[in-house]
Amino acid sequence: MDLIALAVPFFLLALIIEMIINWQKGTGLYRSNDAINSLSAGVLSTTFGYFTKFVSIVIWGFALQNFALFDMQLDWFDASPGGIALWIAAALGWDFCYYWNHRLGHEVSVLWAAHAVHHQSEDYNLSTALRQTSSSFLFSWIFYLPLFLLGFPLEILITVNAANLIYQFWVHTQLVGKLGVLDRVLVTPSNHRVHHAQNQAYIDKNYGGIFVLWDRLFGTFQEELDDDPVIFGVRKPLASWNPFWANLQVYDYLLFDARNTGRWRDKLGIWFRRTGWRPEDVAKEYPKLPADLARFEKYDPAVAPGRRRYVLSQFMVVVVLALFIAQVFAERGVSAVLAPCVLLWAQLYTLSLLNDSKRYANRFEALRLLLIVPVGAFAMQNQGVVPELGTAAWAGVLIYVLVSMLWLRKV
Repeated sequence: MDLIALAVPFFLLALIIEMIINWQKGTGLYRSNDAINSLSAGVLSTTFGYFTKFVSIVIWGFALQNFALFDMQLDWFDASPGGIALWIAAALGWDFCYYWNHRLGHEVSVLWAAHAVHHQSEDYNLSTALRQTSSSFLFSWIFYLPLFLLGFPLEILITVNAANLIYQFWVHTQLVGKLGVLDRVLVTPSNHRVHHAQNQAYIDKNYGGIFVLWDRLFGTFQEELDDDPVIFGVRKPLASWNPFWANLQVYDYLLFDARNTGRWRDKLGIWFRRTGWRPEDVAKEYPKLPADLARFEKYDPAVAPGRRRYVLSQFMVVVVLALFIAQVFAERGVSAVLAPCVLLWAQLYTLSLLNDSKRYANRFEALRLLLIVPVGAFAMQNQGVVPELGTAAWAGVLIYVLVSMLWLRKV
């Protein structure tokens, strides 16, 4: 049972409710461009994950089968007191490993390169929770290996992982204030707002997934201060609505420093040094100004209302296509989703260009509509992803393209 897939409708419902509250109260918690960028990063992470998630599963399964200290049986995890104790141990163990995965994801440069995606939003709402990286598969599996070496069954740990991620969704909101004693034990919205802050007092704090006790134990806890309002985002702004660039930005500037430093130990070491560290020769030749939060302004390029409506409407198509791909993946596996994923990724890219007000955005969107959409439809038909498209179906594709092109000419 895929708990995260089951939770998706509730995520979407909660998003809609928070958006309605935001609209009614005029709180300004949502900007359509930022929310679309966060959701685009989440869609990209999910769809790219269809091709990469096997990495951790294979490694964990191999470790469990060959090196486990204890042969824990799946039927031990039942509703008996002993079974419940084992479930609790698995959940606590996963959350403990998550703390260290998360903490080192902020403290080690190459791990931050993957995790930074989640922090680039300068707004903070439930859409931020879905803003996830596409490259965590490279290293994150390492931190959970101890649980498999102990012998916890794969099915149990995948379940507690899903529960851990689902819990973290609700804490990405500004509509819930401080919760008293719960703030001392659990990761709550107040505690997690601190984690997403740029403020000096809040940097590198509150890493827990469900329990904030780990932060209290290891000295990384910081409560939200009334006299220091949170400024969300990262010190080196993304300044783009492109979800692909969001995943590459930190890798890019690490590669720049590695390429330009003179010493080989720095070329290699920069990836594994503390975040923010730069080789001395590169820092001298290419200095970076410190962030000035007193002059902080959110990235928000001007976009005409008509273009904004066009992007929002096309993003609804993205959501439908993403749900369709999820169903195809569940039924037919990874080999069946390549063509629709390429179709979706092209749409995410062109919508980001439109939101960024790039001068060539309309040309790329027209290319997507006139070339990539029909070619993608042919590819899905040839792969059997969809039944052979009849006249009515092709007429629907044609109508979508024509209506979109006519609308695009006006924006």
